[in-house]
Amino acid sequence: MDRFQEMQSFVAVVGAGSFVKAAEVLGTSKAAVSRHVAELEQRLGARLLNRTTRKLSLTDDGQDFYQHCVEILESVDEAEAGLSARSGEASGRVRVSAPVTLGILYLAPLWGKFLALHPRVTLDVSLSDRTVDAVEEGYDLVVRIAAAPHPTLIGRKLATSRIVLCASPAYLEKHGEPRHPHELAGHDVISYSYWSSRDEWRFEGPQGAVQVTVHSRLIANSGDTCRAAALEHQGIILQPDFLVGEDLRAGRLKELMPEYRSPELGIYALYSSRKQLPLKLRHLIDFLAEAFRQPAWIAPTART
Repeated sequence: MDRFQEMQSFVAVVGAGSFVKAAEVLGTSKAAVSRHVAELEQRLGARLLNRTTRKLSLTDDGQDFYQHCVEILESVDEAEAGLSARSGEASGRVRVSAPVTLGILYLAPLWGKFLALHPRVTLDVSLSDRTVDAVEEGYDLVVRIAAAPHPTLIGRKLATSRIVLCASPAYLEKHGEPRHPHELAGHDVISYSYWSSRDEWRFEGPQGAVQVTVHSRLIANSGDTCRAAALEHQGIILQPDFLVGEDLRAGRLKELMPEYRSPELGIYALYSSRKQLPLKLRHLIDFLAEAFRQPAWIAPTART
């Protein structure tokens, strides 16, 4: 058995948390991944993983060996990156994590264009709104929307997203339009559960900062769900302009209290610190930065 392949499978299982997910990451079968790890343990004469019906965990031997495997695989990546840089052609697989809505609306159309430019690169894209651990879960690049880049990662800002307070005209006709953030406490509100402030909504207004505790009629971990509920006239939402921009321009939603602004968020391409950034990753980050130089969700008149 190829020792390199055994280590790849072992590291993938630890990073993914299961044999099934590791097989998906590696593009192979669960049986093959299980066989690689079993043969690795047999060859080493040590148990590396504690297996239960609910989860996997590393043994003490497994923890030590895992760190060595990660270092070896990263060294191989760096060696390949060095050769690619000298040849001028990027190659290899890039694992990417991105938010769901941004990933579907604005990143999905870009992947094919990037692959056409770099035929020796393959992309493994996973969409999730949760905060992933890039190192622990084995992602080469994480695209995230946040007030600031993650302190343990290197970040390149791709764009800025404005967070908009809005509701449907029908909802406002029935319940009235709030004129001050404190009035939101008496309205039906649809909250996004991944906002760090959750039910404490903060605004910057003419007289300074304002904070209000809202009472959510619906809480969802999907911005699309929040938007859909607002379009059904169920309440007020606080969502990014890349999600609600078209609705605002079409009149399906109306922005409220524009003089009271929520903090703008950055859209970042994040990656772990390495001695040498692989050429495939450098090209992808540069490509995304150029693609987002004039964000598609901003109307042309707003760019000038």
